[in-house]
Amino acid sequence: MSSGVLTRSELEGVKLVKRGKVRDVYEVDEKLLIVASDRMSAFDVVMDDPIPDKGRILTAISLFWFRELESLIENHLISTTPSEYPEVCRKYASQLEGRSMLVKKTKPLPVECIVRGYLSGSGWQEYLLTGNVCGIPLPGDLKESEKLPAPIFTPSTKAEDGMHDENISFDQAVDILGKKIADQVRRISLQIYEFGRDLAAEKGIIVADTKFEFGIKSDRLILIDEVLTPDSSRFWPMSGYRPGGPQKSFDKQFLRDYLIGIKWPKKPPPPRLPDEIIKKTREKYLDALVRLTGKRL
Repeated sequence: MSSGVLTRSELEGVKLVKRGKVRDVYEVDEKLLIVASDRMSAFDVVMDDPIPDKGRILTAISLFWFRELESLIENHLISTTPSEYPEVCRKYASQLEGRSMLVKKTKPLPVECIVRGYLSGSGWQEYLLTGNVCGIPLPGDLKESEKLPAPIFTPSTKAEDGMHDENISFDQAVDILGKKIADQVRRISLQIYEFGRDLAAEKGIIVADTKFEFGIKSDRLILIDEVLTPDSSRFWPMSGYRPGGPQKSFDKQFLRDYLIGIKWPKKPPPPRLPDEIIKKTREKYLDALVRLTGKRL
């Protein structure tokens, strides 16, 4: 794998479709090329300071899960080997090696599929106010970070860059997706979460909650984007788990906690990140990679 920091891919001659908070998406030969940069976002704002190797870590973790989940659902992955990409991409192998995926082009669903197994984040805040999460009533005596009686499907809207996703009820998801697709994504999201939760638990990681994205291709539901990474999930070390407050984590919560601590107002411009915060954030992502896959960069 090639090393170094990539804050922004530049593939001249390849059609750029979108630059997201982390990923650059290109279109080539009716397929998509997704490049995971080392950009870091928090509270929907991209930091000026990248996290070295972050894109490579996210790609390696997603690749691990795509392979593990093949028996549950088809995914969009075609290849992660630049020499197998269309010719126009191959000269950019130094940018693409270890941090890119050539994938099937699908019609993405306009809803993010979130599964919560523990009460944390926006779910905890909503529970404090209403006793519900996304319209789902929960027992009245739960603590922050407590394991839920059973995992719950809590979809959200997909916001434009710079905007915040909004939690919605399942009935609202039905209005957006139709009953058949909404039922299907709820069922498979819960299945994937439970599979991932159990496998991660064997490796000392609690998957508190996670976000999946799906697309439609030839009337088939396909798992797309990333899956069960520290960017799309809340990972906690099992050894230090104590319900009743926030938990230590392997994900970007460490960075969020720092930003809250310095009272940054959660809007641009982002603050510069101290070297120590960058280093520790990278270490947390790497720890998740090593625990889950047994491999290092």
